[in-house]
Amino acid sequence: MQRLAKLLPPLALVGALAMIPVATTAMAAAETDTQKELETFFSVFERVRANYVDKVDDHTLIKGAIDGMLAALDPHSSYAEAADFTQLKTTTDGNYGGLGLTVSTEDGAVKVIAPTEDTPADRAGIKAGDYITHIDGEFLYGFTLDEAVEKMRGKPGTTIKLTIVRPGRDKPFDVSITRERIELKPVKWEVKDNVGVININGFSAQTGALTREALVGIDKATGGRALGYIVDLRSNPGGLLDQAIEVSDAFLEQGEIVSERGREASDIERFYAKPGDLAKGKPVIVLVDAGSASAAEIVAGALQDHRRAIVMGERSFGKGSVQSVIQTGPQSALRLTTARYYTPSGRSVQAGGIDPDLAVPQLSDEDYKSRPKLREADLRRHLVSQAKIKDEVLEDDSTPDPRFTATAAELEKKGVKDYQLDYALKTLKRLGPPPVQLAKTASR
Repeated sequence: MQRLAKLLPPLALVGALAMIPVATTAMAAAETDTQKELETFFSVFERVRANYVDKVDDHTLIKGAIDGMLAALDPHSSYAEAADFTQLKTTTDGNYGGLGLTVSTEDGAVKVIAPTEDTPADRAGIKAGDYITHIDGEFLYGFTLDEAVEKMRGKPGTTIKLTIVRPGRDKPFDVSITRERIELKPVKWEVKDNVGVININGFSAQTGALTREALVGIDKATGGRALGYIVDLRSNPGGLLDQAIEVSDAFLEQGEIVSERGREASDIERFYAKPGDLAKGKPVIVLVDAGSASAAEIVAGALQDHRRAIVMGERSFGKGSVQSVIQTGPQSALRLTTARYYTPSGRSVQAGGIDPDLAVPQLSDEDYKSRPKLREADLRRHLVSQAKIKDEVLEDDSTPDPRFTATAAELEKKGVKDYQLDYALKTLKRLGPPPVQLAKTASR
């Protein structure tokens, strides 16, 4: 503040001093209002502590007050301590004993956002939009999200029984799942029909580096002759912002990747690509679905806005907010929503998601049509988008498309287990091989 005062010219300084009484009055009024609210809080606190039917400790009351304060803001702000703090760390590290599910609570019920690929929940057939009503016969209604997650986690090798209610099914059904040590492999790759398929399951600390390694590996495996790349972001719940920036940068030569915008108009931070497209300009298709959220949407939005990739699949989840994890003690942390993020064209995907350029249903999933898709806009107290620009799509799938009439049984007979991936592969192959650089020869 002293340095700022020194930089002000004399007339500006006089003007600033003249404003002090007004500013002080406004601040004093706000302080008075805050004091009244705190007095109300402490009055209730004392009444509960003195008169509640059972004796309750101060820590329980304060923790409940903090949880309630954050729950009143949005679905993603929370406070963690002790076991919950350990859970937050293990989730970030991607190494814990459990099932491999991303879940939320809706009206007191536990709802599946997405199963993580190649985890016990995924192999057991748990799907996005499923409701988990019981764990080992215990009714879950009214449990907090942390309490429900804690029950699902446990020692690897132990078995748990989930009761599932799936919209479109007549009756609930039970699924027995054996817990495993969940060591997420954020990036896997393979070559199919000379197309590089990069499957990104999450954005942990190594995702960017592993994506670059995948591009190099595919280039070597195909002798530099890959037709293009498919970046599979389906059922990817997101993760670290810096890793989403690194993944986007691997496919971009230049330009903005994403911007963060906080409470004040001046709170804007922009992130840009560095020179060097590791995919060498070859065609890219990005696959997304209702389980593609947060960091996954940053990648899809950046490549879509730069016309670097065709986004294919279905509308994404729509989590366009940034959470900062602030450690408040040795065993406690505050997870607070501090900004919204925007794609290079200025789109906020908050509550709206990324619309695909080409909408392709997952026809190989027999429950696809009947199962509702859970998205950010379905969550209570979700942040409202402050700016949304209507997307320019290559195709409008509002009417039934004759291309997408096959049933799951018909596709299975043809050996198609993943219709969206199969469609993306065929699309890239139709684009044709990359141009051949002919060597110059001298005639004799």
